[in-house]
Amino acid sequence: MTRPRLVATDLDGTALRTDGTISPRTAAAFALVERAGALLVFVTGRPPRWMSAVAAAVHHRGLAICANGALVYDLHTEAVVESHLIASGVLREAVAALRDRMPALAFSAEYAGGFAREARFRPDGRDSRTPEGPAVDDSGLVARPCAKLLAQDLTMAPDHLLTVVHDVVGHLVTATHSSRGDGIIEMSARGVTKATSLAALARRHGITAREAVAFGDMPNDLPMLAWAGTAYAVANAHPRVLAAVDQVTAANDEDGVAAVLERLYSAVQPLP
Repeated sequence: MTRPRLVATDLDGTALRTDGTISPRTAAAFALVERAGALLVFVTGRPPRWMSAVAAAVHHRGLAICANGALVYDLHTEAVVESHLIASGVLREAVAALRDRMPALAFSAEYAGGFAREARFRPDGRDSRTPEGPAVDDSGLVARPCAKLLAQDLTMAPDHLLTVVHDVVGHLVTATHSSRGDGIIEMSARGVTKATSLAALARRHGITAREAVAFGDMPNDLPMLAWAGTAYAVANAHPRVLAAVDQVTAANDEDGVAAVLERLYSAVQPLP
């Protein structure tokens, strides 16, 4: 393939190791991309409050698309510079509809800054490294627009839970998941995906989809992988992702993203 002008990569399960770190090899590969003059974008389901370690590892360079496309985050200033939120009225309607269909669901909401959760929502282990969100009732949860609504039922497989959530509120929000075992569904404003925000960012830089390469591992990456001219799954990816792409690289713990970037960008002159 022609050397891409844009590299878009998911983080957890893709570019990051299972322990959540960026390996020295992968960090060096990211530096290769930037030295070549290409645009490097991290496109993740993570909220900004989970990005500090990533920002430090890449020396606070570039942009990240967070919360599955809802928030664009400047890694230099560690500030949200663009948002696409679920309106509070839509949020209220979605929670009510899901609660009526599945009373056992527990909810949390990610905002442009911070988050809130129901008392029975079990936080992700990474939340132990950030201030715990306040426990709220339904009225507190939907009182303001949010970047991402999460619905949790730990007794259900995520693929099955996603199907049910989509059937109930697919006309209100865009639902996806990035969970390997726990039943947690992530919902963004309707039509907002990793791909929509990435495509808008690419347009602002005069870059077409054909000039982009993307890497992912989970269903929330599928829109981005479909948009990019060249798409790779890592070997440990979800079966739906492996079935959707033509290219597969090594697993995240084997620096699969770095291996591709080294082939593409080693021993090249900077782009004009």
